[in-house]
Amino acid sequence: MTGTGLEFSRGERAKAAAKLMVGWVALLWLLEVVDVISGHALDGLGITPREPSELVDVVPAAFIHFGFAHVAANSIPLLVMGFLAALGGLRRFAAVCAVIIVADGIGVWLIAPAHTNTAGASGLIFGLFGYLLITGFVERRPLGIVAGLLVGAVWGGAILAGLAPTQSGVSWQAHLIGLVSGVAVAFWSGRRRTPARAIQG
Repeated sequence: MTGTGLEFSRGERAKAAAKLMVGWVALLWLLEVVDVISGHALDGLGITPREPSELVDVVPAAFIHFGFAHVAANSIPLLVMGFLAALGGLRRFAAVCAVIIVADGIGVWLIAPAHTNTAGASGLIFGLFGYLLITGFVERRPLGIVAGLLVGAVWGGAILAGLAPTQSGVSWQAHLIGLVSGVAVAFWSGRRRTPARAIQG
């Protein structure tokens, strides 16, 4: 492939990733508008732990927020981290997000305190943080390593603070499970993509 063709494919991939994440964040805001108009009817899509009927809310909970301030706090990190992760390919990005969302939701369902309602994109954000931080090193891609270091420098302090169990009204369980899920996905997907070395016997 010529240099021009390579640049074009990278540009198209970046454009597709940007459109996807702008649309994703716009959807979160639209859902919150609907939630407010409906008298917060969508808040019931959050996860109440260890209730069998709540397992159907594992995925929807990642798209529901408790107020516009909650959406605003998650919008920029989701937009940036999602964009960087989606540069690796939209199919791969969809699989990574699906695994993180489902693993995080089930984890919250299992270990969150009783009589709580957990929702929001922060579990996915913590997962994408862990994924971006690790995947470049696992796949030995210089650009991926740079992206991971950049994300770590910008959001590392906030991520550590979000893991503290002392914050009232914040699910450190969702944050921790999301982070672990993202790291695990990075190792799993990285090993699948890294070709085996040929060793002569």
